[in-house]
Amino acid sequence: MAAAALGDTYIEKGTPMFMRTVLALFAGGFATFALLYCVQPMMPVLSREFAINAAQSSLILSVSTATLAFGLLITGPISDRLGRKPVMVLSLFCAAIFTLASGLMPNWEGVLVTRALVGLSLSGLAAVAMTYLSEEIHPDHIGLAMGLYIGGNAIGGMSGRLMTGVLIDYISWHAAIMVVGGLSLMAAAVFWRILPPSRNFRARSLHPRSLLEGFVMQFRDAALPLLFLEAFLLMGSFVTLFNYIGYRLLAEPYHLSQAVVGLFSVVYLSGIYSSAKIGSLADRLGRRKVLWAVIVLMLIGIALTMFTPLTVVIMGVLLFTFGFFGAHSVASSWIGRRALKARGQASSLYLFSYYAGSSIAGTGGGVFWHYGGWNGIGLFIGALLLVALAVALRLAKLPPLAVRVQA
Repeated sequence: MAAAALGDTYIEKGTPMFMRTVLALFAGGFATFALLYCVQPMMPVLSREFAINAAQSSLILSVSTATLAFGLLITGPISDRLGRKPVMVLSLFCAAIFTLASGLMPNWEGVLVTRALVGLSLSGLAAVAMTYLSEEIHPDHIGLAMGLYIGGNAIGGMSGRLMTGVLIDYISWHAAIMVVGGLSLMAAAVFWRILPPSRNFRARSLHPRSLLEGFVMQFRDAALPLLFLEAFLLMGSFVTLFNYIGYRLLAEPYHLSQAVVGLFSVVYLSGIYSSAKIGSLADRLGRRKVLWAVIVLMLIGIALTMFTPLTVVIMGVLLFTFGFFGAHSVASSWIGRRALKARGQASSLYLFSYYAGSSIAGTGGGVFWHYGGWNGIGLFIGALLLVALAVALRLAKLPPLAVRVQA
């Protein structure tokens, strides 16, 4: 079908179909991040229960993001052949079931195995959601739609952390994980029922040569490899901060309770706002003008966390979170508009880099925590963000593709 004809099937802002789509993807993003990050605030508890250090405890998240990153290289191409919605639906249901199973595990090894399966399952939605939106939503509204989807990610990440962070003071960590798994099963059912089937999807071959050509194609573009690197740096810095901020707040001079540290997850509200707001702003001003600015906000935020007063630390984390979700919204929507073909593979490579950053930097930051405390964490995150800023400034100088709406 010609591109002009395809334009007639785009989902327009303000229509019931647009509302169904963003609500479904919001629910999917909610479940994905709730399942993935519900374990983060319980890392200090797991350190005590299993007699492991902070870096070892971080594996409960890192194994999930590592298998998720690996799965992205498979599920994206599978969706290019089998379709977007079936892959996403199966992904969500499997991830919720494996989360329930992880809550039943009696030992650390069993927990890690089931958490690895959660990450592998979630790759089906993470790889495909961005592609689905890029194919189905009108190009003029893709930044807003992507921002709302990422807002669902933010609420899911906040809710998963908040629920387990508070509940773990009153019930066992096993029960806390199972609560999140049950809620995510309900979110998966909502997603399945209301997400419209794809109308602009065209199946691609799963032949190995075709897959290889699709991946190689992405690296021939001047901007896409830089966006993949940006994803690694941004997510690596974000996960590192939230992996170890709990250890800092539980220790002196703050001595906060586990429940209060769990409530700290409400800072995600700033990300919920910024993902849609910055995404919409990028639609109007252009991504190259917005991305570097929100990374600067992240740098200011991490600098503020280096001070001792709790109010200043909270302000720093709020600003950092606001900047991260805004930057991710801009960069992820840029992928869909920059990739000309094999968009599922382009999205997979972006998210592979995104979750590889989470896994590698999230656990690697533990070394800086052990040797330098929060000063070490600040140095590590600051270095990642300075590289991210340099990449964003390089992206800003690249000319837009002539065949695309301004990127």
